[in-house]
Amino acid sequence: MRGRFPPKVVVLAALVGVGAVPALGQVRPADLNPPTFTLRTSIKAGVFVSRTPDPGGLTSHGASTDSLFRVRFEPQVSAGSKAVFAGAYEQRLRYTPVRAGISTVGILPPTTAAPYRIRQLDWSLSESAGRTWRHEIDRASARVHVGSADITVGRQAVGWGRGVMFGAVDLFAPFSPLEADRDWRRGIDAVRADVKLADRSSVDLVGAFGTSWDRSLVAGRLRGYAGKVDLEVMGGRRARDLFGGFTTSAAVGGAEVHGELAAFRTPSTASTADGRVVWKAVAGGSYRFPLGSGLLTYAEYHYSGFGARSPADIFNLLSTPDFMERYVRGDTQILSHHATAVLASYEASPEVTLSGHWLHNPRDRSGVIVPGIALTFSDRLSMTGAGYLPYGASPLGARLRSEYGAAHVSAFAQLRIYL
Repeated sequence: MRGRFPPKVVVLAALVGVGAVPALGQVRPADLNPPTFTLRTSIKAGVFVSRTPDPGGLTSHGASTDSLFRVRFEPQVSAGSKAVFAGAYEQRLRYTPVRAGISTVGILPPTTAAPYRIRQLDWSLSESAGRTWRHEIDRASARVHVGSADITVGRQAVGWGRGVMFGAVDLFAPFSPLEADRDWRRGIDAVRADVKLADRSSVDLVGAFGTSWDRSLVAGRLRGYAGKVDLEVMGGRRARDLFGGFTTSAAVGGAEVHGELAAFRTPSTASTADGRVVWKAVAGGSYRFPLGSGLLTYAEYHYSGFGARSPADIFNLLSTPDFMERYVRGDTQILSHHATAVLASYEASPEVTLSGHWLHNPRDRSGVIVPGIALTFSDRLSMTGAGYLPYGASPLGARLRSEYGAAHVSAFAQLRIYL
């Protein structure tokens, strides 16, 4: 049974986050430069169009259009070099027509509650059939520099790992590999201390808190590098799992290679295909080919023991509360065991960047091809567009025969304004 945090613990955490941060730094007024205030505003308007040619079974027939609008304010107050107070408030308006069927591709931003939050601080302003208007406090943190340590308390973004499209050790609300609006990682309620041990080593300690101890995370990682090689070793407790892992990356000639490996010891009641010990791994690299202005290419392979062994098992896992909680939390970014991905981008001119993304399941030979374009009109105005072309064996009745065979052919376009 999951125990909730006692009210005193929640109150104490709030007092630490709000009132105790300046004391941690022992900052005297004479040590500070005059405070500075900055405000970054982002406005995004997008449209997502999807269509499936399959009129039966698992998917709906015909086209549908989702409209998305988001405005985000990011204030920051810097008190010299010793303390920084950062926040982010946003409003989201989304119209999604009610439709039957499924799509196994996570393209649109998630509408589920963010993990590792004591309170979501995400409220509804208005809702009707297919339309939602919400606002949220996504960042609210204070960072102080104390000796050789940077300490951050409050709602913040945390990311671990070397992976570009996948992550084996990224424990903090990672992105879906195909998510269209990827600019902002969701904020979590955490206390973080990044301590420099020597010129080439440091330790990073994170406590991220949810509504109970079984929905919280405590982890640490030791980092170091020598020459062109770096290594990270980490371990801790995520929800009810114990975990350990490592990452490494290195420069090899003109290329970069990286890898991640993690093992999770899950409770005996967990609905995972591999039992009590579950493995995740990432291996990949990047290289800029000397074509024109340079073709930057990334390639990765990802294994997730939390996924389904076969496409036919995906529905069974999705109907299991334990797996759904893991999937929403980001314990796994794919629904199967294996995935490969290639991402390439080419700057045709200062105003035009072309891209291509290929996600493939080598077991069932399904995947998604994503051609994209980014148009930069100025430092403040840009537009992006992408198409999503899935392939693979289509469903047979109510049975999935491939991971991406039921996905919708779709396109996404977004106008971005930065003030």
